[in-house]
Amino acid sequence: MKTFTGRVVSKGNTTAEALVSHGGLNTLASFQKALQFGDKNATCGDQNNPDLYGKQMKGKALCLPRTIGSTTGGLVLYCACSMERQPACMLFSEPIDSLAAAGAVLQDVWLPNSHMPVIDSLGDEFLAFVKDGMKITVKEDGTVEVE
Repeated sequence: MKTFTGRVVSKGNTTAEALVSHGGLNTLASFQKALQFGDKNATCGDQNNPDLYGKQMKGKALCLPRTIGSTTGGLVLYCACSMERQPACMLFSEPIDSLAAAGAVLQDVWLPNSHMPVIDSLGDEFLAFVKDGMKITVKEDGTVEVE
């Protein structure tokens, strides 16, 4: 087991299976099937992200460097949470961008039944270490345990 510490953007405790992207997550392209076409598993629809394309994001510990793409990114994350199609948590190796942070904060504040801890600034070593399928435990203080 290896432990990493990052900055808490949206607090919470959770344990989930890792799903790793080494490229940026285009939130709109990734969640479009879940939001517009009723895909309850939130299967990644971004063909430009070979790490995630075709994989279920709902309920996973989504490990990524950053989000990219549309200015709708924060709203997309908020909507995924409101429709209960969000990842179990989002773990960023880099500092979070303002759009993704907005989605994380909005779901935390406006959706009392939503639960999606978000931790950023976990470092390059985190993303180099974690692999798909590893068990991830997130704690409220920003500690991330990878088994």
